[in-house]
Amino acid sequence: MIVRLAQERDFPGFLALAAEVEHWFGPMVGEPGFHDAVNEHIRRSTALVAESAESGLVGGLLFGAKAPVFHVHWLVVAEGGRGTGVGRALMDEASRRFVRGPGTIEVITFGADHPGAVTSGARVFYEALGFTPAEAAEPGPEGGSRQVYRRPVT
Repeated sequence: MIVRLAQERDFPGFLALAAEVEHWFGPMVGEPGFHDAVNEHIRRSTALVAESAESGLVGGLLFGAKAPVFHVHWLVVAEGGRGTGVGRALMDEASRRFVRGPGTIEVITFGADHPGAVTSGARVFYEALGFTPAEAAEPGPEGGSRQVYRRPVT
């Protein structure tokens, strides 16, 4: 697996990843706002992809690289790649490329009562990377609870 900056040719792969998680996040594949966000991150060189020779695109990340508060705007790993280090590799590369401390990295993920909180593994994933749960965030577009997670950067 390699992690690299996303390119325009990766756009269909982002849509394929989005299709796998719309049941947790709400509509994305047909949403112009999501398309615009992906394309803008690609243009700004703040979008990363993980690809494998066997499976193609297995993960994608859209990152907000503005100090001192950096944001994971979107991170998705294909179902078959979850638990294999793809998400960690994307986060490691984003930190290496974009993060300069001091500051914090923030992500909004599922609230503890959201059906995707356990199934997706997102909360456990972020905690394993050193993030800690913080305040509640606005509900997601599908109405599910959300929570901010933070990790300090020195």
